[in-house]
Amino acid sequence: MSESTVPASNANASEKMASLLKEAENLKSKLEEERQKLNDVNLSNVAERLEQIAYVNIKPRKVLKGHQAKVLCTDWSPDKRHIISSSQDGRLIIWDAFTTNKEHAVTMPTTWIMACAYAPSGNFVACGGLDNKVTVYPITSDEEMAAKKRTVGTHTSYMSCCIYPNSDQQILTGSGDSTCALWDVESGQLLQSFHGHSGDVMAIDLAPNETGNTFVSGSCDRMAFIWDMRSGHVVQSFEGHQSDVNSVKFHPCGDAIATGSDDSSCRLYDMRADREVAVFAKESIIFGVNSVDFSVSGRLLFAGYNDYTVNLWDTLKSERVCLLYGHENKVSCVQVSPDGTALSTGSWDYTIRVWA
Repeated sequence: MSESTVPASNANASEKMASLLKEAENLKSKLEEERQKLNDVNLSNVAERLEQIAYVNIKPRKVLKGHQAKVLCTDWSPDKRHIISSSQDGRLIIWDAFTTNKEHAVTMPTTWIMACAYAPSGNFVACGGLDNKVTVYPITSDEEMAAKKRTVGTHTSYMSCCIYPNSDQQILTGSGDSTCALWDVESGQLLQSFHGHSGDVMAIDLAPNETGNTFVSGSCDRMAFIWDMRSGHVVQSFEGHQSDVNSVKFHPCGDAIATGSDDSSCRLYDMRADREVAVFAKESIIFGVNSVDFSVSGRLLFAGYNDYTVNLWDTLKSERVCLLYGHENKVSCVQVSPDGTALSTGSWDYTIRVWA
């Protein structure tokens, strides 16, 4: 090949690259134009016609005491009565939320169990944390639980969150290694891995429809991603937060997500409009949000903060409805019960509180 043809082909390649980049920029601006056309009216403007939420009668009903260290995660049982909690003390406790009795207690080989979740049948629980693993326990006698535990999957960093996607056979996990993973419980096989975040994955939530092929993840890269579980690809991404996204939750309708962040705000993103539609923040709130959850209707958003409080937000008017006081340290997890009649909050003050 003559020397003169080499620079010529390089020049062609760089020209082609430049034109492709220009085309990409044009397409991006066209997309933005289309999005702005749809962005014709503000959510809070539309909601002005709605009546104010006058009075929310939520009171502290029960305090669950028994952990020897920070409560890191809780989950309601599908039976709407039991709660599982995991703690920095390395213990997993199953509570009767009505009587406050401890029905089961299992000590894990490690401390800092950052995640726990009930299986849809209510017969198994999954948990994990700084051991990088997700472990499944059958809910039987305490001795048997410890003997029959099964390690399902292992990440290369801590496991921050786990959830069963609509069957006892699979578990979805999020990790400090910045990936999510779908595991087969029986074989321990990795069915699908989800790469895309550039920071620790802090939270995941499943879309509320029955088929449940999409889930959302929130990460320390300040992003929330919507994933297709079958392909392993990101379908949508949402930005806007100024700091780590600690919590993500699907709206009960399945068309929107809420996020909670260290930037002391919660945000509502609409998937059909592909954009942020509301910010829940006040100048007086300067502490990070650790956990969010919706009421059954989706009108209220509960958010647990580092200043020991739980804020209730009107998702349509973007106004704070009320404050729940009671915890004596950071509120690490909030969750509405499956039937929507109660709220559980876990805290670094070693307790779990049930409100209704």
